[in-house]
Amino acid sequence: MFYNVLFVALGGALGSVARFLISKATQSVCTLSFPIATLIVNVLGCFIIGLLYAIFERNAAIDSNIRLMLTVGFCGGFTTFSTFINENFNLIGNGNFVVSAIYIGLSVVLGFIGVWLGAWVIRAL
Repeated sequence: MFYNVLFVALGGALGSVARFLISKATQSVCTLSFPIATLIVNVLGCFIIGLLYAIFERNAAIDSNIRLMLTVGFCGGFTTFSTFINENFNLIGNGNFVVSAIYIGLSVVLGFIGVWLGAWVIRAL
């Protein structure tokens, strides 16, 4: 169990740093009031987890600690559901109901597409 926690912590740290760097890079290029950085990270995270699950499906020999590190750790640290909810809370609190609805819709639809596309890429190889 100790090694499971260690692998999840390592993956979570790497995912959090990757999220921070991608968010900062996006914010430096894009100055929209729309939370595009979080949307990009969440959709990319969905794509990555789709890739990973298809890889694990194809190769059962991959160590369970590596699986935990990449899915629960990295993807869990990388994606930002709590940030997503907080941004929508603020959008609604500021009366931006339409922007919030668009953001929620895009996040859900693009998230599903990301998982599907990630799995499709690996299965197509």
